[in-house]
Amino acid sequence: MFGDLFEEDFSFLSNNHCGKGKKAKPRDSEPPAPRDFTNLSGIKNQGGTCYLNSLLQTLLFTPEFRGNVFKALFALGPEELGTLDDSSKPDAKVRIIPLQLQRLFAQLLLLDQQAASTTDLTESFGWNSHEEMRQHDVQELNRILFSALETSLVGTSGHDLINRLYHGIVVNQIVCKECKNISERQEDFLDLTVAVKGVTGLEEALWNMYVEEEYFENENLYQCGACDKLVEASKSAKLRKLPPFLTISLLRFNFDFEKCERYKETSCYTFPIQINLRPFCEQTEMDDSEYMYELFSVIIHKGGCYGGHYHVYIRDVDELGNWQLQEEEDRLIEDKPLRVTENAKEIENPLAVLKGILSEEESKQIPVDQLGQKLLEKYGVSWNKKYRKQCGALRKYLQNHPQIFQFSPDENKVGLKEKHKLLFKSDSQGQTLQSPLQKNDVQWNSEKNPTGPRDNSAGCHWFDLNDSKVHPIKEKDIEKQFQGKESAYMLFYRKSQLKRPAEARGNPRYQIPEHLLNEMNAANTELQKKRAECDSANNGIDLHLHLSSCYKFHNGALHPSLTWRESVVDLTIDRRKMLGDLRQSVFQMLESWEGDMILSIARPLPAGLHLYQILDGDELTLDGIGLADGADIFVWNGKEVGGTKVMTGPDHEPVVINVLRLAEHNEGGKGQHFTESQHVFSCSTRLGDLRRALAPSGGIILKNSSGPDKDAKNWEVFLEEDMKETVKSVGLTDGCSVLILDSHDQSFVDVSGGNLTAFTYDISWLQVKNFCRTDDEEKRVKITATIETVMSDIKMKAIRELQLEEELANDSCLRPVNGNGKLLSPVPEDYTVKEAELKMGSLLGLCRGKAPTSTQLFLYFIVGSDQNTSPEMEIIVEETASVKECLNLMLEKSGLSGDNWHLRRIDWCYEAGEALSQENATLKELNVCRGDTLVITEGKLPPKGFLKIPIWWLKSSSHMKRGENAQDQVNGMTCKMDALQSSAVSFFLSSLPPSKDSPEYIHTDMDLCYAGSIEIAGEASLEDLKMQAMTLPYCQEQIVPLPSFLRAWTLENKHPGKLLRNNKQQLNDYKLGSRVEICIEALQKEENLGPHELLLRVQMGIPGERDYYDSTDLVWDVSKECTTWALRQRVASHYCLPVDKIEIAKYFPEKFEWLPISSWTQQISKRKRKKKQESLQLAPYHLKDGDIIGVKNLLLDDTKDFSTVRDDVGKEKQRQLALEKKKSRQAERLQDHVFSDEKLIKHRKPEVALSINVGVFR
Repeated sequence: MFGDLFEEDFSFLSNNHCGKGKKAKPRDSEPPAPRDFTNLSGIKNQGGTCYLNSLLQTLLFTPEFRGNVFKALFALGPEELGTLDDSSKPDAKVRIIPLQLQRLFAQLLLLDQQAASTTDLTESFGWNSHEEMRQHDVQELNRILFSALETSLVGTSGHDLINRLYHGIVVNQIVCKECKNISERQEDFLDLTVAVKGVTGLEEALWNMYVEEEYFENENLYQCGACDKLVEASKSAKLRKLPPFLTISLLRFNFDFEKCERYKETSCYTFPIQINLRPFCEQTEMDDSEYMYELFSVIIHKGGCYGGHYHVYIRDVDELGNWQLQEEEDRLIEDKPLRVTENAKEIENPLAVLKGILSEEESKQIPVDQLGQKLLEKYGVSWNKKYRKQCGALRKYLQNHPQIFQFSPDENKVGLKEKHKLLFKSDSQGQTLQSPLQKNDVQWNSEKNPTGPRDNSAGCHWFDLNDSKVHPIKEKDIEKQFQGKESAYMLFYRKSQLKRPAEARGNPRYQIPEHLLNEMNAANTELQKKRAECDSANNGIDLHLHLSSCYKFHNGALHPSLTWRESVVDLTIDRRKMLGDLRQSVFQMLESWEGDMILSIARPLPAGLHLYQILDGDELTLDGIGLADGADIFVWNGKEVGGTKVMTGPDHEPVVINVLRLAEHNEGGKGQHFTESQHVFSCSTRLGDLRRALAPSGGIILKNSSGPDKDAKNWEVFLEEDMKETVKSVGLTDGCSVLILDSHDQSFVDVSGGNLTAFTYDISWLQVKNFCRTDDEEKRVKITATIETVMSDIKMKAIRELQLEEELANDSCLRPVNGNGKLLSPVPEDYTVKEAELKMGSLLGLCRGKAPTSTQLFLYFIVGSDQNTSPEMEIIVEETASVKECLNLMLEKSGLSGDNWHLRRIDWCYEAGEALSQENATLKELNVCRGDTLVITEGKLPPKGFLKIPIWWLKSSSHMKRGENAQDQVNGMTCKMDALQSSAVSFFLSSLPPSKDSPEYIHTDMDLCYAGSIEIAGEASLEDLKMQAMTLPYCQEQIVPLPSFLRAWTLENKHPGKLLRNNKQQLNDYKLGSRVEICIEALQKEENLGPHELLLRVQMGIPGERDYYDSTDLVWDVSKECTTWALRQRVASHYCLPVDKIEIAKYFPEKFEWLPISSWTQQISKRKRKKKQESLQLAPYHLKDGDIIGVKNLLLDDTKDFSTVRDDVGKEKQRQLALEKKKSRQAERLQDHVFSDEKLIKHRKPEVALSINVGVFR
């Protein structure tokens, strides 16, 4: 009737007593999973990097490339390559791409993790704008990555790494049929691109390219250089030089000119595992072995031309992985029947089987994957099929028996510990198998003892590497990739003559430099440590031991005679341990225990603690018997507690029932029709016994038939035949209510048809818990109330029910308790239940302290924003109190002193938010409400009239060289600079505000560095601000003699905005605002710009080139006029040129356009006959501080084209962007048109070119 009122009655138990299963743990805190049975590592997909992962795995499994990455690059040394530690230094030349590639290869080979991360490598590519989330073409990446590696190795002895392995030459020849003259042209290639459309396979495509000839005849003749006339000729191409590794790119993506869209060729296209290239070569006299190539990698694309997924099939040339297929296991099982009955009994024990196999091994240790193979060969059973279900994975099973098995340092090999190995006899001679004398730890080296061949098909081990997943496959599975949406896209062939040394076979440590070996060993040690810690944390369970000596049995359940802290002992143990281990741990904890010790599962119920089954079977694991985290265990003698026999098991569970009776006329208050009491009965109690106990003089029992969430109105009478049923069988559970009506009560109500309708619609039940911390434990009582009951009445009734002193009423209050157990703001005592918005069954806390009045605020506050280090405190203040008064009260309560503090509101993520800066304003004026949380934050707010301003230092990306003046630039005597790195252009490109329409390719070269913050009065001058900024530690490092050598800009979106001029002007006059940031720019000479002086960046064009010299600052006084003629005169004077020999234009970087500033005809008013002065600060020029002005010297350069190559590129990008938008709009209109036909067009994002940024090392 009144809900589950007793759900939390058993409060002396710990909060997590109901916890089951593993403890919750953040996913990020878990170490990466170890490698699977293949012993190969995958690569994590960063979002769209499957194309990169496939190519990297191919390069890794290219043995000669991998060896050069380690051996050749290591030979270069840090003098040529640099070190990763120096990569953050601005002046250091670190060839970071090959170094990161080297480190990634080492992780893929040696680090025991399921998948490696390419984050460091992609960051070395300069990918910092979510490039890893975009899909790209793997063929394009192959060329760009090779180019980046070549560029990174320029100037080193490893500069020809890519050429030596992948460079080939194709020669194109045209033979004149008359004079037999041969005209030829060579082409270098790193990969061959072959057609797919209209071709059945690779051999046919190569035949068409390098065997078939094209003839010039009839009207299509060739102009022969030797004959000097049009003649017939034949054209052909041949492979002149073959590289050691041949990369073939298949042209599967084509364009349909009828549909005007791209599509993917999915037709059948075959390619051989081995190919002889002799027919396609220019020189054919060498041995066949010189032309034989073997396929070792196939990059596969699944999807269409607008998106998809890449993975790769790779042949493990060095047999680094464990290749074993399920079909092979099945075949071996069929070929080798099970042994006789004795052997069958022997293999039932996996521990004995594994020890027997390892004892027969001559070598001290064998690889773990070979152990499973030997089990299959010797006994004809597979570990996965026979033992995995009950024992888990083989490696994990071995790790769970460290007292028997011993792993190698990298955990790839396993052997028996010496004391176990000596116990086994050889089957043939019956002698003890002893190993040579050795140290306690088995010393081994994978370089000297590489893993041997795994099966007879050595060298043909193929794997499917799909991002993080690695699976073994058969060679014939490659045929499945000949056609379809999932088909081969790139082929990698290796010259058959290339042989691998014996020490490289199965040895991932081969040729890896010592420093990387040490780094990977340290990383593996750290991983093992983290996995052990994680394993312990994941398998550790907290058990709560309840001691019988601290309990008493009454009212049908066990209750603590002391506090719960004194009655419960916590124990943490591994769930994989045996019950005997738990029993031994309990014995050790309870040294004073006497007599028998029985452990029983306990469970807290509303009536109290109840006991269930006894834990028995010391050889069983805790996980096997069902012990979960947070389980309660009762420690007793198994018979009685405190001299009272205890009934256990689910058949004797105690049930708490609310027993209601009709209230007398002088009982209860307004709207209270019933009196209530709680009784405990065993769930096996018969209803007849329950009626005799509750109504000895006779009567009827009624059960509420409404659910706990419904209005309690309907009552159902238990019939006489129900009296033989049990409490459990009739559905009476904890919190259920029964109504007892004796013969006298029945005369006041209408019981008809077995049902009773009572007047209970206005009855509400509230729970009140004692938080006053008196001698009694925290008790909970239930109070009957209506929605109109006043809170002060509820408090008085709760004090009486809790048997507390009535004087407590003057110093106590009621506070709601939320679901997390937090006490909320006290409820004013003059509120009704309805006004307090309390629901039926709500829990209230009776706490010390007066409730706030209607003019007071109850506030929470913490010191700092970290709730873990600073507990939440409470305070009641007047709403008319000022912020400063409130702060002082909070500081006093928290024990803090000093005036270096201020108050902030708490934001939605429970961190310090907006500051209450108006210290004299009242809390009510600032809309501080009851229940708000404030944060006491260290630091003093700036006084009124002061500003706290962050200062940034602006570094120019390039400057004019010393001794170089404007005249030198005019005469073209300066050194040529890189056109694409003009500081002025990059400065203003960077200052463009970001917008949705701004092209992503606008690059910023401006360098801002945070120098610190200053506190300064608003009445101070700009010169004072510069002076104070010079005192900051960072600015003191710069050489600035006086404040007039500094230029100040406001910072908008991390870019310079408004130029602050006039050093004597007050900061308040600039209207900077409270959140302003200032950036300071150092100058070569003093500057104090006036209000009518305009700062421009002028740059002279380089004669004969579409480029500019470095920009220089030009100060122009516009107080008299700001016209074209005045600007031309000022610029001409600056460069010492005649006015009529220059042309000038303003640059609009957001459009990549130059607007010439020419002398237009002045407009003359016919009425007043007076010229209108056209100001350049108005349309169309809108000239302002910092604008770029391009200058052309007509004496040296008569072209009037101001644009640069960069402008062309930018405009083309914008044009493409506009075209994409236009197509997108057209597609949207088309979609709306065909929507009725349910044909939706998929809008695709514009494609972005793939690029890898490499430093300059020439």
